[in-house]
Amino acid sequence: MQIKSVGIEALVIIGGDGTFAGGMIFNKEFNFPLIGIPATIDNDIFGTNFTIGYDTALNTVVEAIDKIRDTASSHKRLFFIEVMGRDAGHIALNVGVGAGAEEILIPEENLGLDRLLQSLRRSKKSGKSSSIVVVAEGDKIGKNVFELRDYVEEHLPEYEVRVSVLGHLQRGGSPSCFDRVLASRMGVKAVESILEGKTNYMVGSINNKMELTSLEKAVKSHSKINKELLRVSDIMST
Repeated sequence: MQIKSVGIEALVIIGGDGTFAGGMIFNKEFNFPLIGIPATIDNDIFGTNFTIGYDTALNTVVEAIDKIRDTASSHKRLFFIEVMGRDAGHIALNVGVGAGAEEILIPEENLGLDRLLQSLRRSKKSGKSSSIVVVAEGDKIGKNVFELRDYVEEHLPEYEVRVSVLGHLQRGGSPSCFDRVLASRMGVKAVESILEGKTNYMVGSINNKMELTSLEKAVKSHSKINKELLRVSDIMST
């Protein structure tokens, strides 16, 4: 193998489940040692509480929502803000709570259009002149965020509705201190594990400790949404 000929004895692969799936195939075909480090802003990898890039994305999105809220308040508008999260609502749920959104729509919880309208009516009745709804891109309540806008405008004509799709803005920016420290800790654990002869594992942060999970389990299992945050979100939206 060419990489062995230049003195490479093991690989540390950094990415998500696609990267890890490819790594397992590589290991199986060539019996080459490797360790995975989870890096995806969606935070949807099993075997770790946090993935590299997730905290940075949260801070980037909250900052953007804070700026949008200034516009929403001054012009008395309702904003639907779409954030990344095709299959997982971790970003939407956390930034929604952090930025004080009136409603949060995520793939894991189908809240339904009726509840959305009820929530917005409550906000209006309570005297709020503007509202923020955070929508994960994979939410199933409508075909897309623009359809949601049209639905609300049809049933709540008193609202002037706007849509902001943050898109790949969420992937940019300087890494947060938390992500820098997490990456350093995971890197050290990965190298130490390889030196101990361990392979086909992923390094994860579980309850603030560096732990190992088999790559197969990391790929085939699913991370779970934080039920406590869901409860907090429900309380804050009432």
